[in-house]
Amino acid sequence: MQGIDVIIPVYKPGASFIELIEKLEQQSLSVHRILLVNTEQKYWEKFESDYPDRRRYENIEVWHISKEEFDHGKTRREAVERSEAEIFVMMTDDAMPADAFLLERLVKPLSEENVAVSYARQLARKEAGSAEQFTREFNYPEKSRIKSEKDIAELGIKTYFCSNVCAAYRRDIYEELGGFVPRAIFNEDMIYAAGCIKAGYRIAYTADAKVVHSHQYTNKEQFHRNFDLGVSQAEHPEVFESVPAESEGIRLVLRTAAYLRKKGESRLILPMCITSIYKFFGYKLGKNYKKLSFRRIMKYTMNKAYWNGSR
Repeated sequence: MQGIDVIIPVYKPGASFIELIEKLEQQSLSVHRILLVNTEQKYWEKFESDYPDRRRYENIEVWHISKEEFDHGKTRREAVERSEAEIFVMMTDDAMPADAFLLERLVKPLSEENVAVSYARQLARKEAGSAEQFTREFNYPEKSRIKSEKDIAELGIKTYFCSNVCAAYRRDIYEELGGFVPRAIFNEDMIYAAGCIKAGYRIAYTADAKVVHSHQYTNKEQFHRNFDLGVSQAEHPEVFESVPAESEGIRLVLRTAAYLRKKGESRLILPMCITSIYKFFGYKLGKNYKKLSFRRIMKYTMNKAYWNGSR
């Protein structure tokens, strides 16, 4: 297979980003180009000043947008237009390849019939707490699976689950289906995956393709993040209305509590439940954002630029 392109939205890069680039350059499957869409040029200039070694990589292309211009759907659509690769990989700047075989393993399922997207397993960082570690295991189990429309009855919303933290796409299918939605506050990957499923294509979860990626959000940050998640679902009822997410959230809470008890960390159950309450109320408010004043929306959202009407 010829080299692929890797596309990464970048914001305030630092030392770990250099490590990410190095690991991509050392992959067993060669990377043709690394396309970086950077938010706010001043942060990239500081990065290049602090880490001049990055200039030794000649296959990197960088362009800049303002924070107000960033959109989860539009920004990625425009980045894909700069690539001509038959297969392109979307990543985030805080995901780290777990080994040198990430890309080789990630793209392998795309050779199977009607597989449009292949997304990687996410492993929690070493410093992640037990609840976050279990959340990664819950959403990204050890066993691979290829999902199609026939799995909706069993998996519900998980049928459409896909993550641009690290996912490989077939360009021919991407262009046939019209690509990522041009405006998205969140979930551009799941919205696209749902379109694939409904068009008769399949989504591969590839567990042996692994990246290290997890967060340590505060309860307030979880609230804002889940508000935007709820907004994205409310804006795309054609995807989410028939496969509600609430039951999956409840299942995660119950399974996490059981996991913590089994580990002898019952003291963490109450903080986990409190965090889940923040998530739930953020999500429910986001689902009902049309009933809220603009002032409240701006107070609750994580992405204020999305609402500024500039796009």
